[in-house]
Amino acid sequence: MTRVAAIDCGTNSIRLLVAEIDGTGLHELTRRMEIVRLGAGVDRTGELAPQALERTLVALRDYAGEIERLGATRVRMVATSATRDARNRGVLVAGVREILGVDPEVISGDEEASLSFAGAIGDLVGKASVATPILLADIGGGSTELVLGGRAGVLAARSVNVGCVRLAERHLHNDPPTAAQTAAIVADARSAFDLAAQTVPITEAATLVGVAGTVTTVAALAADLPGYDAERIHLSVTSADQVAEVTERLLAMTRGERAALAVMHPGRVDVIAAGALVLRTLVERTGAAAVVASERDILDGIALALAGASSTPLPPTGSASPASPVATG
Repeated sequence: MTRVAAIDCGTNSIRLLVAEIDGTGLHELTRRMEIVRLGAGVDRTGELAPQALERTLVALRDYAGEIERLGATRVRMVATSATRDARNRGVLVAGVREILGVDPEVISGDEEASLSFAGAIGDLVGKASVATPILLADIGGGSTELVLGGRAGVLAARSVNVGCVRLAERHLHNDPPTAAQTAAIVADARSAFDLAAQTVPITEAATLVGVAGTVTTVAALAADLPGYDAERIHLSVTSADQVAEVTERLLAMTRGERAALAVMHPGRVDVIAAGALVLRTLVERTGAAAVVASERDILDGIALALAGASSTPLPPTGSASPASPVATG
């Protein structure tokens, strides 16, 4: 049995998973998240802001104490979209090295996609009720990873720079947003998914699966949950009509009204409408009838890779293995 610690440092949040992994799978000991908004302003300035770096390192010091308390013997931290884009990412690398004793890995969009797929599909592939190929959508703060795959692993993947923080900062300047601001986000998302479709045959998926906070929050709102409940959200199915309805509802709300929603994390209040628009646009672009929400994601993929329990190799960058032509939805 191996006890590992996985850390995912994204544009909006930094998350920790400590787990034991044995022949029966991954056994979670703790899973934590802090909204630190590391990527605040990166789309505009190209640099990580000092305040964002400090918020991130404060959370990481807390995580380091938890890792030591739980006795993890292997630690891996990956940094994704915001750090990839930042000229001054060396400041973050130095801080992480001092706190954890290891360097963070600034991974490519392709590797991020592969790890997300490995983490998310464990509860899905092999179930008779889940049709393959699966299109996994990881809608983050700075980017969205799209991965097509199935029982044999990853067939094709692409990372595109549309995420809830990036697009909210770029376009949402009114509260509620104007129709023109909404249209600008949709235009960016459509362009990005058209680009992704050159590498990933996104309309050939039989099942659309979404991970990360945008998808799980939309699923919670569609289900009218009285509070955020990960167990009820995990593997729940939200129809295309429900995605559209929740998105329109969020766009019509003020910041205060969104903050008052029982399932809303405070750190998502100002970016959830942008994320929902990305999700709605993806559902429309793929023709999917519904999206399955998964609470398993890149953290699980990192942990499995640490223990040598996962292998989902990507094809060479820019290539795509042909998928079976199955109607989406």
